[in-house]
Formats: sequence, C-alpha cells, structure tokens
Amino acid sequence: MAEVRQNPVVIIPGVLFWDSLYEVMREALSTWIPAEKIAIAPVNLLDWIGFPPSPERSTNRVMAVLDRTVRTMASRFPGEPVTIVAHSGGGTVAMVYLLERPFQGDVYAVNGLVGRLVTLGTPFHTHEHFAKIKTDFIFKHLGPEFFQKYQIVSVVSNQYKGSLDGGMIEKMCYMFYRGVTDDGNLAGDGVVPARSCFLDGAENVTIPECEHLPAPHTKWYGTKDGVEQWIEWL
Repeated sequence: MAEVRQNPVVIIPGVLFWDSLYEVMREALSTWIPAEKIAIAPVNLLDWIGFPPSPERSTNRVMAVLDRTVRTMASRFPGEPVTIVAHSGGGTVAMVYLLERPFQGDVYAVNGLVGRLVTLGTPFHTHEHFAKIKTDFIFKHLGPEFFQKYQIVSVVSNQYKGSLDGGMIEKMCYMFYRGVTDDGNLAGDGVVPARSCFLDGAENVTIPECEHLPAPHTKWYGTKDGVEQWIEWL
C-alpha cells in the first residue's frame, strides 16, 4: 500500500454535481486516511445554478461553502494544513479561493490553512463561457509565488480518444472535447481533454484508466479503482 500523507482532506464537487455523489470517494480515501479526516464540502445543485438562475455567481457561492468546510477541518486538526481534492470545475473554484484576490467582490484569507490542492479532470484552458470567467481570473493573478505557497497537482486521464471518424464513444468524446477546446481529436477522460488540464507550475499527472462523470457503474476519479491511480499524489 502506498504511503499517503495524513493531512485532513476537503473534497469539492465538480460543476453541477453535489456532495452525496462523492461519498464513494470519501469511502475509497478512507482506506488510506482516517474517515474523520475526510470532509465533503456540502455543495448542492442550487449553489451552482442559483435562484433566480445566476451561474456567473456560482464560484462565489461554492467558495463560501469551501471556506466554511476548510475552517471546520482546520479547527478539528490544528497545525495540519488541509489538502483540497477538487473534481472538474471545482478545481478552478479552489484556485480562485486560494489566490486570495477579490473575485466578483469576494475574497478569503486562507492564512496557511491549506497546503495542497489536487485537481481531478479540471480544465484550466477552456473556451466555455462560465468556466472562462474563472480561468481568466486565475491566469491574471497567477504567479510563481503561488506555487511556492501551495503544492498543486493536476490529475487527468487520457483513456478516451475523440474522433469523428470513430465509433459512438469516440464521436461523443470529440463533441465534449470541442466544448472545452478548439480541437476534438484529442485524448482525455471522456469529457475533458487531457491537455486542457496541464498547468504550468503544477505537477501534471496523467493516469490511464479513469472516466470523468461520477456516475454509477463507472470507473471515475472517485471510485476505489480511480483513487488508486492518483492516491500517491495526495
């Protein structure tokens, strides 16, 4: 069994996903880390959509939930920097949070409570409108000092190739990848092309057999088989 850091962990759901979907990830992680040291930020679908609908403010709502969860875990385990594990678009929310710069009026003082961020299938390079609000902000403020303060690991699978000349799965992957970048003829996790997750300054890790969506009966990043592929970077 791999030797794994024992820092407290906060899991952030991906965009349009909610906390209960990540119980399988918490259970898988508890093989290596005591379950009481693993928390899922209680994000719900309304946090992402808003009422009335305001998806452009989703980052602000989710950051508020993340901050409360990080502070709760930090108070339970004083002196142990929290590791954030963020799936999909939750990873860019975490980056905005850690930058400690005003984003649409909101800013948080992390004050050393977090030491590490592991993103799972998080596209840092995208032309999707609402995701680009976050990534434009990130690249505006991101500098070398950020990576001296936090250890960032970007994990992505390259299991599925997108192609209009392939079968149904390849065609679907092509369309998903084109929704993120200008090229669908790429390898990725079935929803996000791998190269869109590569971030200069981070430790970029490509794993072979993971799917993006946290759906039943799939080997996505949060299942036992998925976690085993990236746990050493936790």
